[in-house]
Amino acid sequence: MNDFFQQNNIKYIDYKDLDILKKFISPNGKIIPRKRSGVATKNQRKLALAVKRARFMGLLPFVAK
Repeated sequence: MNDFFQQNNIKYIDYKDLDILKKFISPNGKIIPRKRSGVATKNQRKLALAVKRARFMGLLPFVAK
């Protein structure tokens, strides 16, 4: 089973790539769980780290209004 990142040949999940990160964030601003998104465990950890970095840098909101 291939996940989103393997299908699109994405090797590095960058915190500055907001278009990709927004696909994995719910309307409330939470990170979508692995079971719903279908992302591999290793990539889910990288995705969560990238989202947290983007939030800290002010690129993504911590909560949606």
